Amino acid sequence: MRAVDTNVLVRLITRDDLRQANSADRFAEKGAWVSVLALAEATWVLATVYEFSAADLATALGMLLNHKDLTLEDSDVVAAALDLFRLRPTLGFSDCLMLHLARKAGHLPFGTFDRALARTAGAQKL
Repeated sequence: MRAVDTNVLVRLITRDDLRQANSADRFAEKGAWVSVLALAEATWVLATVYEFSAADLATALGMLLNHKDLTLEDSDVVAAALDLFRLRPTLGFSDCLMLHLARKAGHLPFGTFDRALARTAGAQKL
């Protein structure tokens, strides 16, 4: 299966450059894999460059999870991270994703200096 990078994801979501959005659509319609790294980078770009709110990010992530042509790496982990992010958006999606990746891999506790994240099951404040 082919794969996509961060910029393709951003075009699929924002559609801010119609030519690139159409190219992204055509590429993805044959099926495309999305790494968790590309997904995390895309959320960072959407939040910092496009100033997406937490609610907007959650909507975009849900769209990617349910996209008919995309296969997300560890989609079960992404879905669990999205659920946590929706409950506690101040944590940030990337932190939610890292915690759930560690959980899936059996590498808990997840050490952090972040007080809010440390109050999440499986995390430990250092």
